[in-house]
Amino acid sequence: MTTTPTRDARGSATASRVVLYATLVALALIFLTPLVWMVITSLKTYTAAQQIPPSWLPNPIAGYGYEQILNNTANPVLRWFLNSMLAATLHSLLVLVTASMAAYALARMKFRGRGVTFALIVGTLFIPPTSLIIPNFLIVDQLNWIDTLTVVIVPGAASAFGVFFLRQFFISLPNELEEAAILDGANQWQIFYKVVLPLSKPALATLAVLSFLTNWNDFLWPIFVLFSPDQLTLPPGLGLLQGSYVTDYPVIMAGAVLASVPVLILFVFAQRHIIQGVSRSGLKG
Repeated sequence: MTTTPTRDARGSATASRVVLYATLVALALIFLTPLVWMVITSLKTYTAAQQIPPSWLPNPIAGYGYEQILNNTANPVLRWFLNSMLAATLHSLLVLVTASMAAYALARMKFRGRGVTFALIVGTLFIPPTSLIIPNFLIVDQLNWIDTLTVVIVPGAASAFGVFFLRQFFISLPNELEEAAILDGANQWQIFYKVVLPLSKPALATLAVLSFLTNWNDFLWPIFVLFSPDQLTLPPGLGLLQGSYVTDYPVIMAGAVLASVPVLILFVFAQRHIIQGVSRSGLKG
């Protein structure tokens, strides 16, 4: 009499696990299929990419798309790639510097108007970014940053989301750590630099990845402020590969593969920190 419930429980657990794994496999296929199709199309010839119905396997395997990218002097895709890497990396570093210092002040230091300041910063998240394009353009024009990489690096470095995200993480840190540092004679800067930041690596890594992706995928702002072919970043640059009358799918997909590789590598190496940072940043309000 006692074995039947046990077997039923085991059977129910096994069935639940099978359903869970099947669901995860289905979701993985949904997300991976476009990436696989992108890579396959980039390895096709121009004629094979136009076939209807399309084939899943490139026959023959060709590097036509990548050759066009590497040898295209009118559209220097590799230069756009390097511009995007430089802009996204420096932008992420600036976001970490500004957001971490502002978030620490709002989370761990007491001063008059702290709550109002934080509310104003968070309130800017509700402003549509497109409404700020013209004011930002006028500002960077006065600074003579138009058509330089500086114009896609510095604006946006004061990240309201970064301040909010890191503040939530800093609040979750025990106060005893700072009290112990004060007893050891540490000042406010030493507490921030030697105690808080080392303990905040998951949150900092998460914010760095998010800032990198935001800058890497930015399409609208570079269109308004970058004009020279040598100064373009990848998103607006890849748009130039689209012809007026025909679409060269292998070339476009080869460019998309090139743009996806750094993002995938970054996510693979940072995914553990991202999970830790997101999970801990929402512990306290």
